[in-house]
Amino acid sequence: MQEHYKIKLISSFGAIAALMMLMNGCGNKASTAPPASLPPEVGIVVVQPQRVVLTTELPGRTAPWQVAEVRPQVNGIIQKRIFIEGSDVKAGAVLYQIDPATYQAAFASAKAAEARAEASLGTVRLKEERYRDLVKIKAVSQQDYDDAHAAFKQAEADVAFSRAAVETARINLAYTKVTAPISGRIGRSSVTDGALVTASQSTALATIQQLGSMYVDVTQSSAELLRLKQNLASGLMKKSDSAQVKLLLEDGSSYPLPGTLKFSEVTVDQSTGSVILRAVFPNPKQSLLPGMFVRAVVEEGTNEQAILVPQRGVTRNPKGEALAVVVGAEEKAEQRPIKVVRTVGDNWLVSDGLKAGDRVIVEGVQRVRPGTVVKTVPFGAKPETPKK
Repeated sequence: MQEHYKIKLISSFGAIAALMMLMNGCGNKASTAPPASLPPEVGIVVVQPQRVVLTTELPGRTAPWQVAEVRPQVNGIIQKRIFIEGSDVKAGAVLYQIDPATYQAAFASAKAAEARAEASLGTVRLKEERYRDLVKIKAVSQQDYDDAHAAFKQAEADVAFSRAAVETARINLAYTKVTAPISGRIGRSSVTDGALVTASQSTALATIQQLGSMYVDVTQSSAELLRLKQNLASGLMKKSDSAQVKLLLEDGSSYPLPGTLKFSEVTVDQSTGSVILRAVFPNPKQSLLPGMFVRAVVEEGTNEQAILVPQRGVTRNPKGEALAVVVGAEEKAEQRPIKVVRTVGDNWLVSDGLKAGDRVIVEGVQRVRPGTVVKTVPFGAKPETPKK
């Protein structure tokens, strides 16, 4: 009996202890319940219209301001190359000397033929003058005078022909000295002394290029050109009076001198769907060389009231439409469709959907839904540290 009583007493104490532990557990849960949630903190930018110069970066190649291929205009043997390869030459400077012996002989022969023709002209002129007086008194027949007059005209024609032949021989003799057609820097020579050359041959003897100024020919797609014209027509952009062009070299460095956009090609290349834009750059130190690959930063125009939004603040819906989340009335987030035109640095240029004063969420967008009450801080501000 005593053992049975002890067992019941122990069971009672165990039940009381379990009940107390359960009550303590419920009290702990009630004391550790989380406080009411605070509005999510988001970083915003306030939309402010600003003046933006819109540019586009296009690939291109450099080309010389002027280029001339030197070719012989008479046949002959090169006696001597006079210039130094890679040097600067002046227009009219002698570059090659072709053997002039045969051309000197042809010039002398033409001069002799001219002298003979002039001598014959003197005789027939005197005869024509005598017959002109005699025919008036019927001392000679009209036929005799006509023959004398015809001989005189024939002699004049012979003299004119001889003078033309002399001029041709003189020109050919002068062509034995191959001169520079333009001033500039001359490249390597394709022939050496003793080489046989022919008039107007397909292979140039050398090439001269003017490098004081350089053309930069860049390609722009026809679609981009149409977009530019539409933006200008709608007033989104204002065309500059003189479009400035900056240049990025192959190593990524910037060319120090700005250029000027001269013209746009009037025909679209059917194979690439692009047009050629040509700019001119000063090249006083001749650091730009023909054929270099460059990237030209072309000024398209100016937007006086541009609305820019950081790219991280713009999302896309399944249709590909641009969306922005703005803070509206009662500090609630609302999703708004917008129209973006292009990127400007790390921003989107917005043409519709936003206005001055709108607060666009650019940080913490993933933590909010439309209608969520948010706490706004300027984008880039350091978060507040909780008080202990």
